[in-house]
Amino acid sequence: MRVLPPSEPPFTVRRPSERTFHGDTFIDDYEWLRTKEDPEVVAHLEAQNAWTLDRQAHLAPLRQTLFDEIKGRTLETDLSVPARDGDWWYYARTVEGQQYPIHARYPVAGPDDWTPRVLEPGQPVPGEQIMLDQNAQAEGHEFFALGSLDVSDDGTRLLYATDTAGDERYTLRVRDLATGEDLRDEVRDTAPGAMFTPDGEHVFYLTVDEAWRPWRVWRHRLGTPGSDDVLVFEEPDERYWVGVGLSRSKKYLQIELGSKVTSESWLLESDDPTGEFRVVWPRREGVEYTVEHAVLPGAGGEPEDALLILHNKDALNFELVASPVPAPGETVAPEAADVVVPHDPEVRLEGVSASERYLVLYYRREAISRSAVLSLVEPDGTGAGPAGWDFQEISFGQPLESVGAGVGVWEQPNLKVGYTSFVTPSSLYLYDVASGERTLLKQQPVLGGYDAGDYDQRREWALADDGTRVPVSLVWRKDKVRFAALPGSTGGDSPAGEAPVEPAPLLLYGYGAYEYSIDPYFSVSRLSLLDRGVVFAVAHVRGGGEMGRSWYDDGKLAAKRNTFTDFVACGRHLVATGWTASDRMVADGGSAGGLLVGAATNLAPDLFTGVLAGVPFVDALTSMLDPTLPLTVTERDEWGDPLNDADVYAYMRSYTPYENVADDASRYPRVLATTSFNDTRVLYVEPAKWVARLQAAGAPAMLKIEMSAGHGGVSGRYSAWEQVAFEQAWILDVLGLADL
Repeated sequence: MRVLPPSEPPFTVRRPSERTFHGDTFIDDYEWLRTKEDPEVVAHLEAQNAWTLDRQAHLAPLRQTLFDEIKGRTLETDLSVPARDGDWWYYARTVEGQQYPIHARYPVAGPDDWTPRVLEPGQPVPGEQIMLDQNAQAEGHEFFALGSLDVSDDGTRLLYATDTAGDERYTLRVRDLATGEDLRDEVRDTAPGAMFTPDGEHVFYLTVDEAWRPWRVWRHRLGTPGSDDVLVFEEPDERYWVGVGLSRSKKYLQIELGSKVTSESWLLESDDPTGEFRVVWPRREGVEYTVEHAVLPGAGGEPEDALLILHNKDALNFELVASPVPAPGETVAPEAADVVVPHDPEVRLEGVSASERYLVLYYRREAISRSAVLSLVEPDGTGAGPAGWDFQEISFGQPLESVGAGVGVWEQPNLKVGYTSFVTPSSLYLYDVASGERTLLKQQPVLGGYDAGDYDQRREWALADDGTRVPVSLVWRKDKVRFAALPGSTGGDSPAGEAPVEPAPLLLYGYGAYEYSIDPYFSVSRLSLLDRGVVFAVAHVRGGGEMGRSWYDDGKLAAKRNTFTDFVACGRHLVATGWTASDRMVADGGSAGGLLVGAATNLAPDLFTGVLAGVPFVDALTSMLDPTLPLTVTERDEWGDPLNDADVYAYMRSYTPYENVADDASRYPRVLATTSFNDTRVLYVEPAKWVARLQAAGAPAMLKIEMSAGHGGVSGRYSAWEQVAFEQAWILDVLGLADL
């Protein structure tokens, strides 16, 4: 006879500590949980984890079923579409039973070989050379992540960096691809993003400061000791992150740095890697810009080097300009450059990519990401020139879709275009720029007879407290949701003129920070929910970037509460329009989205029946008050500076989830918070403290913690599927669907 686990969670000892700022004193009972090295803290976390697993033990068969469904729909032995670089076609492949990808390549057939070979999963690839088997690298480690992967221009060496703890500090190594042996070159504690110079003799890499901020760029010469590495660039301002890269043309090395509101770029001719970088446009507070090297037809038809600069000076949604490359000692003045794409208050420009033959523009209109292409050559190969800058939009004609055009290497004559939606598996097309013809290279396999026609998607608009219309995306299985025509509509399967006949179980997801947009995307694991009748919805709340830069500005700093009230408004809209009911809706958000669902729970505890919070930023005020913590100083442009500004302190104090848990939280929804012990972005202590306070106030809250993982959770695809299955089983149990 099975002994039932205790109904009460492990008691969390209260050890009150006072925190006083700007005349406000907050008694924090659980700050002692921050001492990561304390055996008592570790024991408490393990006890909470064990209690959660015991309370969920009855769902073990369902978890196994969900795992088997995800696994059964996934082609486990598969390959990516090869991408050409130099004399090789590069790809990754997976093997059934193995957690991680294998990185491999095969030689090109000749200089005009620009169409990737059709590779059959599980079949030998003629001429294949395995460069890096992540499974072999991960052997003996509970966690494994790859942070850098680059091949020298001559194809003889591989640069790679690995993390086996989850703390995002990577060890950099160089492999001789002829022998498969690693060279003596090794650098520890690097950040992601290392790269070879085109001559293959040098490596540029990044290191982080004590707050995990990439702030230094180093140059390493192969074959020399690490002690001889040269510090190339250092950014002392704690608000700025630094990155290093190579222009697609490979003519320039680029250092890019940015805070949340200001950026700056530096260039160096790549044939002089030991030279001095020069600034493109000196930083101006509040001005962001990016730089892309292009070769454009000049006034006389001859090609000329140019910099395409996307900036937001006097252009809220950004504009794109073209400028000559500045000579040493000079800088550009984008406001005096030629305008390529002018500012549009309805269109948020997001990026531009250049190749030898075309330009691709990335932008967002009406909450949908889009791509457009401009050819720089005539069909016969002669120069066309960007007269009129007539970009042609690439679309698949769906109201909810995600389209992204990939430029590839500089000399590539065609484009690869990715396409997906909530119901369309990820698809990759070869796109002929001259004719517009598309050839499907690969569509994400979904085993088991998936039919996109069985599912539907649509966009609705909720009304926020201040009258703002907030987009909500929905996807569902057609035979699980019945509709009835609203008065005056013409009927149909599921047009906007219809409403559900009865409330459906629904999972409402949100994020709402950093101008990050949630675009339509396909998910194999989501099918397990949809097939059980769960509607999946995304609340595109302010703080994200779906509706342009103003959408982001209206959900940050002193306008941050809009993010939370928008989410509540979306939930209430879905209830009011018959999509769901409060006892049939679960809220879901991770990281900054965990802050979102935590704040929404305090604002409207009766709106949801469950809240899933992944690595949630729920103790945001405490973190932002401590400048020694990772990311705090760089985050001030997003949240404000409560340490030095009393108004910011009072504002954050009014919404942060941890401080605002109700004294009596017995009517709160069921809460599952997940976290990782080695997370360096949102420390484990935030959800640990939050859950402790929720439990003490009577809320039905649980904590699940991975003791060997980072911000992204566990590593390895099977482990990730197990984590998804655990969360989905909990969701279905909360919704009363665990027996289906």
